[in-house]
Amino acid sequence: MSTSAIRKGRSSFNAWLNKESTAGIIFSLPFIIGFLMFMLIPMALSLYYSFCKYDIQNAPEFIGLDNYIRIFTKDKVFTKALGVTCYYALVGTPLKVIFALIVALILNHESKAVGFYRAVFYLPSIIGGSVAVAILWRRMFESNGTLNSILSTIFPSMASFNWFQESTAIWVLIVLTVWQFGSSMLIFLSSLKQIPMELYEAASIDGANGTKRFWNVTLPLLTPTIFFNLVQQTINSFLAFTQSKLITNGEPRNSTLFYTVYQYNKAFPAQGKSQMGYASALAWIMLILVSIVTFLLFTSRKKWVYDA
Repeated sequence: MSTSAIRKGRSSFNAWLNKESTAGIIFSLPFIIGFLMFMLIPMALSLYYSFCKYDIQNAPEFIGLDNYIRIFTKDKVFTKALGVTCYYALVGTPLKVIFALIVALILNHESKAVGFYRAVFYLPSIIGGSVAVAILWRRMFESNGTLNSILSTIFPSMASFNWFQESTAIWVLIVLTVWQFGSSMLIFLSSLKQIPMELYEAASIDGANGTKRFWNVTLPLLTPTIFFNLVQQTINSFLAFTQSKLITNGEPRNSTLFYTVYQYNKAFPAQGKSQMGYASALAWIMLILVSIVTFLLFTSRKKWVYDA
């Protein structure tokens, strides 16, 4: 090949490389490859396995809708785990969002130490889902744990109170998720900074006190942020795993058995064969459920979210 041909080929390649569309494709390739390898292909395999009898060790055997029929007609634990997860999400998520909003309002003031407080309040969101915190939380709520030691100084009858009984165990997990309010708090803080001060000044001139300014100015302008946090935290609540698995392991009597933990136990049982096909069917049911809940939230958006 002649030198001129090589130079011409190089110039053509450089011209192709310099095109914006080509550069965009090249820089997007790592994400596209990662999405295909770690998201799309595994999801497609999971969908196929959900119609199979599959235990990982042997080849999948296609059985049609048997897994789904068994889930909805014979699996009482599925119903229990779904109910526990829905209760956890529908109670814990609003409490978490409300608590995050309250703390954001408190921290929305100029102060030398406000940066320190923001970092301290955000810290639980970083470490809250870790194994170490889950173990610490379990130790704190045990009969001889830190919480009972503190409460017994005021209420002696609480010295050996069992927080992990069937009626209260789920609230141990709900309190943990509410404690992890930091990310929602920072989003609220950012939104509070965007509200024009002129609106507060105008409300004050009209005679509005602090409470009226909050209900008529702050809250309406925060509804898009409330909606965003509500959707995000609801999805996270339905997919929660660590809290139930490490703190209570679903006990007592499956009263804290999260859906994801039940799915994990089917896929990787402590004893017996894996039911990966059955677990895949459970995963797709959860995907449909989360999609329905998200759709309902977006449907309700027009009724209460104020878009300026």
